Parts: sequence; structure tokens; C-alpha cells
Amino acid sequence: MIVTKRALPRRTFLKGAGAAIGLPLLDAMVPAFASEAQKIKRLGFVYLPNGVAKNFTGIDFWTPKGAGKISELSKILAPLAPYRDRLTVVSGLAQKRAEANADDAGGDHTKATASWLTGVRCKRTEGADIEVGASADQIAARVLGRDTVLPSLELSIDLTVLAGMCDSAYSCVYLNTLSWSSPTTPLPTENNPRVVFERLFGNGGTSAQRTALARQNRSILDFVGADFARLTRDLGPTDRVQVDEYLDSVREVERRIQSVEKLGEEAGLPALERPTGVPERFDEHVKLMFELQWLAFQADLTRVVTFMLGRELNFRTYPETGLTQGHHTMSHHMERPELIERYAKLNTYQTTLFAWFLNKLASTPEGNGTLLDHSLFLYGASLSNPNLHAHFDLPLALVGGPAGRPGGGRHVVEPSNTPMANLLLTMLDRVDVPTENLGDSTGRVALEALGNA
Repeated sequence: MIVTKRALPRRTFLKGAGAAIGLPLLDAMVPAFASEAQKIKRLGFVYLPNGVAKNFTGIDFWTPKGAGKISELSKILAPLAPYRDRLTVVSGLAQKRAEANADDAGGDHTKATASWLTGVRCKRTEGADIEVGASADQIAARVLGRDTVLPSLELSIDLTVLAGMCDSAYSCVYLNTLSWSSPTTPLPTENNPRVVFERLFGNGGTSAQRTALARQNRSILDFVGADFARLTRDLGPTDRVQVDEYLDSVREVERRIQSVEKLGEEAGLPALERPTGVPERFDEHVKLMFELQWLAFQADLTRVVTFMLGRELNFRTYPETGLTQGHHTMSHHMERPELIERYAKLNTYQTTLFAWFLNKLASTPEGNGTLLDHSLFLYGASLSNPNLHAHFDLPLALVGGPAGRPGGGRHVVEPSNTPMANLLLTMLDRVDVPTENLGDSTGRVALEALGNA
């Protein structure tokens, strides 16, 4: 028997002037006689600023009741109900190294952000001599990013233009990112959808040249038409439909970015006040950034993403929800039940947007499953009770993997003050990233209770 099928390389792109568009996993990329597509593993970290709606005297809108099987989700986590069988809520974890001590009081928000994925206390400085530790996402990117165009993506909603000192003699750099490729090398986040789009689908040229192309009112797909026609001749009907649907999604995201840019131009807003491509409404901005991650995952452009839904100490308001007080101010609920409940409304709103993203992943086929089947996300915050700047009993949840996975649908309660680093190690273990030489005695034991989470 002669086998004539030749598999397309997984790293296949549609190319044209100023554009390079990666493709989703197609049947034509699976070698002949392969029983199933290779499982692609991804990690995502979605960060909630300024803690969540809870105190330590009986009011808690985050934590499910009781340990073990989750019978009822909390108010904040209720939007994740469709994914309960692949949700693991973990309680009892702490970042003790972020806590104040006699020699270093204050700076709780800064130390919380810096330690969330590093497990390390950041150096107190207002200058350029910043130092903390390599973050879990970047440790993963060293392995998972070997075969992707971008080793990782660092995204945010807030601008990262702050410089100097932001919080009790700590550099603003610590507040602006979760990602550190080394103890002294922070990776800047990007909040502009246009810039992210160009990073994913652009192909060289200067910023001015790419901007000029964008202003021609032409889709980036117009520049890869000839390559697309060539490719489709070699694809089967199923693959053609999948590529058409993916490119339609790319075009729709691009159209929405262009619509935002047009509104900005018509309003005559200065670029420094409102960057081109950034939606005015929080939910529209968040969804657009999630869609870019969804496109990047489909084309396997990256397998590691961090996404900050805001910066600590931010004073964003959310008028679309009726919440018109600044975010940080709302988080200091003064232990008053009605103010804690009001803050829960914001946290639930954030989770609703995350659930929207999960639905897109769960609805997108990939190989022998879906994008969500092959992804694992950490969703949570670096403070628990924000009114006390508490660095213990952190609100953390793992979401992803195949439906009904071991450890799914459970609330795992670890002993009080168990290092959060244990959870990060567990996540790295699940995607086969070597961890033998990471951490110290406080962060070496993976959380066995998570099973194959």
C-alpha cells in the first residue's frame, strides 16, 4: 500500500505584504495514519486587581461552601457554572513574602502584584535597580514557547505609562506586569488591541508603515489573498470551512478595531489620552482582548498568556454596571456588608467576561477536542480581603482541561498559609515543564489534592 498523503506543517502561514496569518489546526496538518491530533498544551493567567468581595467574619462572595465536590458556586464564580466539571477552586494559599514586616511596611498592592507569579518579595526601590524573580508564566514559556511565533503574550487593560514611585517607595514597574523573564527583567504589558493584532498578524515593516496600511481602509486579509487561493487548492472541504470561519473571525476582530479607531478620530481625542484602537467601555475592551487571545490560540501563535483585568490601585469606574465609584475605593469596603455586596457585583461582572471567553474556547474544535480541552487557566487575585490588604487565603481558581477531568468540580482546601508557589508548580507539572530546580523548601510540594487538574 502506498501512502500519498503529505501533512501540512503546523507552522503554516498565509503571507502577503505586511501580513502573516497563522492557521488553526487542520486535518491536513495531521500526518497520515495518525489516530488523533497532537494535544497542544497552554497556560493562561487572568488577574483580578484589588482583591475580591470577602472579609474574615462570615461574608465571602468568592469561596464555595464546604470542601470537596462543589454543590453550589459562590456569587462571584456562578458565571462559571457551565464549566464546573473543569473548575477547581483552591483555598488556603498565601503569598507570605508579600506581607509587611517591621523593616518594610506598606506597599501591599505592589508586593502583591510582583509576588503573584514569582513567589518572591520584590526589592524596595524607586529606581532602575528593580528585582523580584522569574515568573511562572515565563518559566512555562521557555518550554511551551519553543515552537510558537511568540513565546508568550503579556496583556492588560490599563495603560503602563506610570514611571517612578507608585506605592510606598516601590517602583511602578512592579504594578505594571505579572511577567518577569529574569529577576531583573520585567516584560511590559500591552493594552492596545491594534498593537496586539499587528503583533499577531503583522509581518515586518516599521510602525509607521503598518499604520499606513491600516489607514488604507483595507483588511489585512486583502494582502494574503493570493496565498489563500493557493492553499485552498490543497485542502479538503472540512479544512476549507474551518479556514474560512477562522479568517472570518480575524476579519471581524479587525473590523471592530477599525470601528473603534474611526470613533476616536471623529471625536478628535489626543492619542496620549486615548490610544488608537482602545474601546471606551470596559467590557468591549476586555472582550476584544480575549478575542485576540482566542485567535492566537487557534493559530498556535502562542501557548502562554497573562492578562491583567486592571492594575492595583486603579480608580476605574464601571458606569455600564451602575458602579460609578473608583475600583480601589470600592475595594476598601470598611467591613460593611452592603459595601462588600456592592464590590461582589463588580467581581461577578469580571467573571462574566471571563466565562464569555471560556465559551469561545469550548466552542472551538481543535484536533480531538476543543481549545478549552487543551488549555488551563489560573483565575484570581493577589489579595483576598482587600480592605485589610490580606495576602493569605487568596482567591484562586483553575479552569480548563477536558470536561470531567480528575480534580474538576471540586473545592480544595489546603492548610492555612500553604505557599501559592505550590499551585504554580502544580500547573507547570501539568504541562510537563521541568520544575526540579525551581523554588525552595517553601514551594517544592505540588498540590496532590488537585489530581490531574
